[in-house]
Amino acid sequence: MTQTSENATWLTQEAYNQLKAELEYLSGPARIEIAKKIEAAREEGDLRENGGYHAAKEEQGKQEARVRQLQQLLENAKVGEAPPDDGVVEPGMVVTVAFDGDPDDKITFLLASREYASSEIETYSPQSPLGQSVNGKKVGDTAQYEMPNGKTASVEILEAKPYQG
Repeated sequence: MTQTSENATWLTQEAYNQLKAELEYLSGPARIEIAKKIEAAREEGDLRENGGYHAAKEEQGKQEARVRQLQQLLENAKVGEAPPDDGVVEPGMVVTVAFDGDPDDKITFLLASREYASSEIETYSPQSPLGQSVNGKKVGDTAQYEMPNGKTASVEILEAKPYQG
């Protein structure tokens, strides 16, 4: 679970460890693997028409961008506990909202950084329009946000519980 305030990103110990392990892999074994791919492709000859070489260089660029992203995230990370179970929506909470006050039209999601997204529950970033609108609200409150089509949507917060994943 993460919470961004100012430049700090709040992470659970589990999330921190997971991201640190990914960084160690990408900046160690993965760098060696991609360097070998580039070298093997380079030995094939003319680099201008060498698809394998260009694909490996592109993969290397993406990998290095992810390394920089992880380094920055972990450098500014503050490791802490899950938020309190007080009904206030904040990053690290599983939130259930009803659209336009209709209890039959509802969704449940984890309010957290995309770094913490998992397949078990949909994740909305605190910076997303919906995330920004519900962050800091309490169960029973109504929040409004602008949808991608420019229309305004209203949601009622039905439940907010700390994520236990």
